Amino acid sequence: MVDGPLTRAVHGGRDAKEPGPLTAPIVQTSTFAVESEEALAAGALEPLGSAFYTRYGNPTLARAAAAVADLEGAEAGIVVGSGMAAATTIALAFLRAGDHVVAQRSCYGGTSALLTDLLPRLGVTATQVEQESPDEWRAAIRPETRLLLVETPSNPKLEITDLTAVVELAAEHGILTAADNTFASPVNQRPHEFGIDLVWHSATKYLGGHSDLSAGVVTGRAELLEQVWRTLIITGPVLSPHDAWLLLRGIRTLPLRIRQHNRNGEAVARMLAAHPAVERVHHPSLPGNATAARQMSGYGGVVSFVPEGGPEAAVRIIDRLRLFRRAASLGSVESLVVRPAAMWAGMLSEEELRRTGIDPALIRLAIGVEDTEDLLADLAQALG
Repeated sequence: MVDGPLTRAVHGGRDAKEPGPLTAPIVQTSTFAVESEEALAAGALEPLGSAFYTRYGNPTLARAAAAVADLEGAEAGIVVGSGMAAATTIALAFLRAGDHVVAQRSCYGGTSALLTDLLPRLGVTATQVEQESPDEWRAAIRPETRLLLVETPSNPKLEITDLTAVVELAAEHGILTAADNTFASPVNQRPHEFGIDLVWHSATKYLGGHSDLSAGVVTGRAELLEQVWRTLIITGPVLSPHDAWLLLRGIRTLPLRIRQHNRNGEAVARMLAAHPAVERVHHPSLPGNATAARQMSGYGGVVSFVPEGGPEAAVRIIDRLRLFRRAASLGSVESLVVRPAAMWAGMLSEEELRRTGIDPALIRLAIGVEDTEDLLADLAQALG
């Protein structure tokens, strides 16, 4: 019998009959004492070890990683200090000078910077394609392509990548696949079920859910996670035990929160799509998103839209909002709002921003779990 998401979230990463404290202890230590030199040497070599040195592993970190892996339906998981630490560690673990990556053009600005700034300095090239075009993915493949990088739904335009098509293409050429599942969460989408090799999250977002931690997670097959771990212990983006505990706390209520995020996201998307002051709306729940309907069970709380009147109108709307706070990030209990073109101006060059296709007037709403009618009323008064 397969447990449902609520049960997995509550009990994931532990035996439900396990005696002891109901809440995972915070093992707040940097190192662990052992009985012998042999035990010390063995601990240093144990993949995903949890009783040697906290950069190598820690019981609280292991519990959090196992909880997310259970939700994603993966063999193993590993936690790190941020979502970008997760993405960068994947890249460093599996890419070498001379390798090539195919990724989508519409993705988080930090991921774009990884592809266009850091990896080229290490001798790795990248081609970015329109994620909804299987022909572009196929045409971008080279003999030296080692990784296909996807993000679905994408940030901030909520575009959808066909996971099945990407996996089939990768299988033809023996290429590794990795997917950013932050926007969907494992409640709404489980990329491993479509054959994706590695899944990563900015656990700062929905998994944590309370704007009180920075964390990242990678899940996948055990042999792949061992390679990620061996890179992690060199680069060192370790998550603190206390933040791992906060992550575990957030995971326990994830499906409950996602239900309200989904409900609010769909209601806001419908309201904006019908509003005369709105030019266009992006959300996977809207008509025409057949791929999203096929691979997602819910559509999340991020909605983006372009108002009539350009960037000036967008700024005025954001200024008028009362419940939505102007802040980066998403996936928390409170509603946030940003204009991505302004937020990412310090992260990407003007040319890189232009290539993303982000309209300067685009507004991204990270909708929380407040009462639906209150959010709709706030948006209505802000739009005038």
